Amino acid sequence: MRVIGTAGHVDHGKSTLIAALTGVHPDRLKEEREREMTIDLGFGWLTLPNGEEVGIVDVPGHRDFIENMLAGIGGIDAALLVIAADEGMMPQTREHLAILDLLQIPAGLIVLTKTDLAPDFDWLGLLEADVRAALSATVLADAPIVRVSAKNKTGLDLLITNLQLLLQEKPSRPNLNRPRLPIDRVFTMAGFGAVVTGTLTDGALAVGDEVEILPSGKKGRVRGLQTHKKKEDRAEAGSRTAVNISGVAAEEIQRGEVVVHLNQYQPSRRADVRLHLLKDIAAPLKHAAEVKVFLGTAETIAAVRLLGVDELAPASDGWAQLELRDPLVAVRGDRIIVRRPSPSETLGGGVIVDPHPKGRHKRFDEAILKSLESLAQGSPADVLLEAALALGPASVKDVIARSRLEAESAASALKELLEAGSLISLEDGNNQLLIALSQWNALQDKTLQIVGEYHKAFPLRKGIPREELKSKLKLSPRVFNALITLNVKRSTLNELTAFLSLPSHKVTFDGANQAQMSGLMRKFAANPFGPPSVKECLAEVGEEVYNALIEMGELTTVSQEVVFRTQDYEAMVEKVKSAIRQKGQVTLAEVRDLLGTTRKYVQALLEHLDAIGVTMRDGEARKLK
Repeated sequence: MRVIGTAGHVDHGKSTLIAALTGVHPDRLKEEREREMTIDLGFGWLTLPNGEEVGIVDVPGHRDFIENMLAGIGGIDAALLVIAADEGMMPQTREHLAILDLLQIPAGLIVLTKTDLAPDFDWLGLLEADVRAALSATVLADAPIVRVSAKNKTGLDLLITNLQLLLQEKPSRPNLNRPRLPIDRVFTMAGFGAVVTGTLTDGALAVGDEVEILPSGKKGRVRGLQTHKKKEDRAEAGSRTAVNISGVAAEEIQRGEVVVHLNQYQPSRRADVRLHLLKDIAAPLKHAAEVKVFLGTAETIAAVRLLGVDELAPASDGWAQLELRDPLVAVRGDRIIVRRPSPSETLGGGVIVDPHPKGRHKRFDEAILKSLESLAQGSPADVLLEAALALGPASVKDVIARSRLEAESAASALKELLEAGSLISLEDGNNQLLIALSQWNALQDKTLQIVGEYHKAFPLRKGIPREELKSKLKLSPRVFNALITLNVKRSTLNELTAFLSLPSHKVTFDGANQAQMSGLMRKFAANPFGPPSVKECLAEVGEEVYNALIEMGELTTVSQEVVFRTQDYEAMVEKVKSAIRQKGQVTLAEVRDLLGTTRKYVQALLEHLDAIGVTMRDGEARKLK
């Protein structure tokens, strides 16, 4: 699934072009239709000839709405830079082009619209030459130019063909199993509740997933998913996605926040960045200046702490630490746009090299600058960690193979990540099992939550059956066994034969249960070798109390119908064994007389002792095995 976005000057035909391609006009607001001008983000989609569905984000072209444009352009895979043939390159065309270049949008097409309004054919040739000159030093330098008239329906097929070829040559987004959905719209749907939309990056979301909304930290659950108005059970990276979230109201969510899995991201109020300024800005960027920072669909004010210099000149690059007024959710490699608040102006952009620096840097510390240069290149540890995140729980061998690091670099990086706690070793050995800390935290939280919920549902049971927990976690046997072993070793779980429990869990009986249990045990004491049947016990105290007595060792079952107090069962076994030792063997009738009970109980007991290997049959008698 890919997403493309429009860019270009106001009234150059972006929305009309999308309507011609998709059959749906993206302007959804009444004011937009009345003014015939896009104000906020619009959305559409089309199916390419090869069957691939492509989402489209339509952005405003007017300079007054540039910040709305920035909220939609950051998550796209390719851009359609729209230029009207009757006007050519205009101020917002050049600003949008500069933003696409700063964001390093990986692919694009140049669409000459309104070709029916061009003075003549030669004019189009001159316009294309002018466009090529403007593109020459940007990411769109080699972008194809397609001539289109939405009014006359000409050039649309060629545009679609070029778009399909462009996307076929571009690899799909990597799935690092860390879904992040920057929110660009929030609304309430009657009967369903809060719905948010955005372009999903870095992973997948599925119905039922627990999510949190950052930076607010509000938690909810994915109730439903839609892509291009079709219900989905799972949304993949790169898709335009609508997420129905239960547990949180629409009024508690705002554009710029992100939907993520629990414990995978941490908002930051500080970030180290490499900045690049545009060549035609009005004045240099000075240390301590306040700027607007745009990341994904989010924006905030930041104070710029320039490192190594007191100001950055137009067209220059430099290091900076941003002190953010509002927290942002970022990862290394995210690209940002920086604007001057007043007078409003796009200053440039940058790339985040450290979203969580340990503190405020000394501005003229050479060691800090060298460290940032190294981090910008991507250390072996960074590469290995990304490989581990992509694979999830995996062996050292598989993680190193995916990272493509040389053996020596991989060994050093592995040691660094293990010592820092960024990677967790689930088991020892030459090919140990690894998991990234963020994924371990999420898995650990889910494991303890499932066990805790089981205790709440069944407070009289000693723990959740091991196999039931494995089924709920949907893990391979190796990963599950390693997870449980490590939890038991760390005393975060107790292992009781085939059951698992939290250390804090204790089986306790309330007053009513205690009274039922005491009454039942009195019946056992009154006739220890001829006690109530299993059916009578269940009728007396109920299944949960009965099972708790079994698990606690108070009762011992010998058949589907017969159960004894454990102390009575042990006394009976000793009497049987003693009688056999004295006589060499015993019959059922002799045991019945010895215990003073009925055939029903003695037969069940002796068959049970045969089954567990205490006795064996010899005709009508029993001997010790």
